[in-house]
Amino acid sequence: MEQERVPVLVVGGGYAGLSAALLLAWREVPVMLVERHPGTSIQPKAFGVGPRAVELLRPVPGVEEALGEIWAGIGDNMRIAIGKNLADPNPHMIMSDEQEELAFLADITPTAIVGAPQAEIERVLRRRAEELGADLRFSTELVALEQDEDGVTARIRAAGEEHLVRADYVVAADGYHSPLRRLLGVPTSGKGELGQMCGIMFDADLTGLVREREVTLWYLQNEVFSGVIITGTGVGAHVLAVNLAEGESAADFPVERCVELVRIAVDRPELDVRVLDKTTFAMAHLLADTYRAGRVFFAGDSAHTMPPTGGQGGSTALQDGCDIAWRLWLVLTGQAGPDFLDTYDAERRPIGTLTADSQLANLGVRMPPADRVGYPEPLEDPAGILIGYRYHSTAILDEPGDDGSILEDPRVPNGRPGSRAPHVVLDWEGQRISTIDLFGSGFVLMADKRGGQAWADAGRVIKERLGVQLTRLLVGEELVDVEGRWLERYGVSGGGAVLVRPDGYVAWRSVDADPDPVTTLERVMRQILNR
Repeated sequence: MEQERVPVLVVGGGYAGLSAALLLAWREVPVMLVERHPGTSIQPKAFGVGPRAVELLRPVPGVEEALGEIWAGIGDNMRIAIGKNLADPNPHMIMSDEQEELAFLADITPTAIVGAPQAEIERVLRRRAEELGADLRFSTELVALEQDEDGVTARIRAAGEEHLVRADYVVAADGYHSPLRRLLGVPTSGKGELGQMCGIMFDADLTGLVREREVTLWYLQNEVFSGVIITGTGVGAHVLAVNLAEGESAADFPVERCVELVRIAVDRPELDVRVLDKTTFAMAHLLADTYRAGRVFFAGDSAHTMPPTGGQGGSTALQDGCDIAWRLWLVLTGQAGPDFLDTYDAERRPIGTLTADSQLANLGVRMPPADRVGYPEPLEDPAGILIGYRYHSTAILDEPGDDGSILEDPRVPNGRPGSRAPHVVLDWEGQRISTIDLFGSGFVLMADKRGGQAWADAGRVIKERLGVQLTRLLVGEELVDVEGRWLERYGVSGGGAVLVRPDGYVAWRSVDADPDPVTTLERVMRQILNR
């Protein structure tokens, strides 16, 4: 049987799989992606991408710009509410003006929330990944997989023919039911399946119900059904998702009933409705108990399936894919030891669990089930989930007295190891950039020009000694701290230094000068990279 060879095989062509393939291809790691469906999604599916996910995609030329073009064509604001229908005169508003409620983001990130449907975003990711050389194979199914000490052998099927693929590592982004998770016997926890929904994509004129250039997301609770409606999706259509009653299936939703449900949802009995597509899907709270099984790494819904109430499922999946990509790159290029890959589970699983639990809590309020036993209470401030989580692993050197928290208020950047490197406005040869723009391609060692030259010199030595991709930057030379916030936000003195990872997270910092920066930096890099 014919056998191909590739460093990384990605199974699944949704958010997690496409982002992993994209970021691997951008880093010049050969990657093959197999997806059993003939193409990317035609249903809008998840809506919106948070700023942290955009920051991780930002280093790839052209991606953020393409996402911005989609968003510019959809709308500038979002309303989220609970009501009987779109005409409900007294809805309970969850978010009334996105620009006002999320205004703090402008001070902490150069990116914005991209309010676009998953279908549109997937097409952007696919196109750019293919342009960068990723081998994306749709209508191709993984049939079997075996692991050994040196790699993974997968059997794939396309057009009725089967052949083998030999890979160093596999990214399992194969969805909620995850055949790979089941094949490898990975246990799961959580509340499990919470019910089934029928998603109805329809076209209709909602003038007077929906404000122009605005996304409207309403959780509906009336005498006929409960569900959610999303309008302004930018695909010439809207989506109504209805909870199925016990015993119902897709067969119970013919076109006539779909039209009736849409009319009830918008309170317009005579509305002209054209049903474009329908699909049934499970709403679940299911968490993989490990994100690693040998040489296979779980990402997206195969790692954490969560209710849609909160809108972070898609962003979390994108972040998974981006995250495993840079870790695999470091190991495959010899910059990090093989055990470095254990940090993926150590860092991403707590965040996946926290996000899934938060959305489960939201479900208990926005679409309350008959039995809420075991449902957590919603977070008072969801900003931490959006862009303020922290990591803890061997790839982070915590400081003495660290409280081990995994959420912090992003409005108060502090530069602590394990936290996202703060946004600071810099001037680079007359061009305004963010510190966020400095991260992505490798490690970055930052110091102030006043007392930081010793760190820059040490960085040059360690870069050559360990063979790592390390950029050394002195703030105050070619990079000018426009607002005078760099030292404060990164929590260092003029003689200190900060080491930022490829994912834009602070791995370590020295608050003050060090008498032997070469020895210190080598120790730090070896520990972080499992060398």
